[in-house]
Amino acid sequence: MGDRLANKVAIVTGAGSIGEGWGNGKATAVLFAREGARIMAVDVNAAAARESAEIITSEGGECAVCECDVSDATQVEAMVAACVEAYGRVATLHNNVGIAELGGAVEASEESWDRVMDVNLKSVFLTCKHVLPHMVEQGSGAIVNIASITGIRWLGVPYISYSASKAAIIQMTQSVAVEHAAANIRCNCILPGLMDTPMARHWVVDGYSEGDIEEMAAIRARQVPMGKQGYAWDVAYAALFLASDEAKYITGAQLVVDGGFTCSAVSPR
Repeated sequence: MGDRLANKVAIVTGAGSIGEGWGNGKATAVLFAREGARIMAVDVNAAAARESAEIITSEGGECAVCECDVSDATQVEAMVAACVEAYGRVATLHNNVGIAELGGAVEASEESWDRVMDVNLKSVFLTCKHVLPHMVEQGSGAIVNIASITGIRWLGVPYISYSASKAAIIQMTQSVAVEHAAANIRCNCILPGLMDTPMARHWVVDGYSEGDIEEMAAIRARQVPMGKQGYAWDVAYAALFLASDEAKYITGAQLVVDGGFTCSAVSPR
């Protein structure tokens, strides 16, 4: 247990894992708590959020659970209000929710496009919309958004809505950072690369290997200069740094966590 986030209150969206193992949000919620933060674990799946909360409380941390569809404005407003009522403030907002649906500009349906944009992008807009006024009133705050290297580079698989939503999150991060810098509010984003997480196994696998998770893992490992995929804890530690006072002079930044993928000349597949 550390104190890098001592006396902080953190909202972590997507705090439960979609499947067995450690997702980015679950790992981040637990790590933030281990570093002293009180956590509001937010997920559309209350059982998944409770699983994360049980880990936190079993380790002596403090965590409230909120079932919330973060693409719904009314639910987001209520979630933020519940956090302020429970803990008095919001020091950190970690936007981690995301889905991916296969398809390029021709193949993807309009319904799929709208669904991915609502979950991945609209959710970040809504949480920022309702958290920022509290941060402005407090005179401080840190927002950490999860984007992706797909927002800046083609990876060899047509996930056009996912890529577009993550590119938009990068620019939204910069806009929020500049607009609110004078209020001592920082906003940064993390660009994970090819990560071995439940989300990838659930949403991404069909684009690589028609459901063969081991084959997908092998393909993705070959794409990375370090020869392996990353893990949720790699993203969580990046989020911890950006949320902590160690990053007090960093805002509007893009922290790439990808094992060297984006600076490699190797073919994406």
